[in-house]
Amino acid sequence: MSMKNRCTACGLCCKLFLINLNEKEYMSGKYETFFKYLGITPDFKEALSCGANIIAQKKDGSCIYLEGKLCSIHKTRPKVCRKFFCTSKSKKFAEMNRVIKEAIDKRASALV
Repeated sequence: MSMKNRCTACGLCCKLFLINLNEKEYMSGKYETFFKYLGITPDFKEALSCGANIIAQKKDGSCIYLEGKLCSIHKTRPKVCRKFFCTSKSKKFAEMNRVIKEAIDKRASALV
């Protein structure tokens, strides 16, 4: 892994974004979703259409697997989490990186 694609362990991606499971991950049943918590498990096509493939969140909006600033399922985290790095220069992550930078800047200005 290159130095530009390293996790900074700030936890912001797990606080700011929803985590969408792919079909294999959703069908595995190993990730907690709001629907699974409610005892509802639609097929994947239906899950996509209504957001049932999104990992459940805590009351504060963060991923349920976030503990402090670290992922409690890091070794088995979903594919989308494996691909994203806030230090990535990839255009597909530009908007996510902008949102994280904005949150960091906001946090920093609140400390001043």
